[in-house]
Amino acid sequence: MKQESTEQRKNVRIKVHVPLSFRKLRDGAGVQGVSSISKNLSGDGVCFRTSQFVSMACRLILELDIPKLEKPIKAISKVTWIRKTGSGTEYEIGNRFLEMSKIDKANILKYVDRFKIYSEETPSS
Repeated sequence: MKQESTEQRKNVRIKVHVPLSFRKLRDGAGVQGVSSISKNLSGDGVCFRTSQFVSMACRLILELDIPKLEKPIKAISKVTWIRKTGSGTEYEIGNRFLEMSKIDKANILKYVDRFKIYSEETPSS
């Protein structure tokens, strides 16, 4: 049975903790990225937490360290939403991927699909 949803995502979003780094697109290549861990991931975007405030609609350069891939997935994303966490010192940031290579896109979709199948077989608590 398919569950109805009001969300407008094209791809399934999975809860997964993948190391990532980000920096603002306008900062240029010399600026070091800020490290974080994803909260969830899909072929459309990623959500992560950070103590650094990032403004709405800001463009980010992301590097995601997907397990078993030789090099990080690189993408340009747009911040679509921001909310303060309960601690008040961190922000949760939702991003939509705007640009990435076809290989990186395929790798994310394959990873999400594999993880989704695994998580469907595992009983939730």
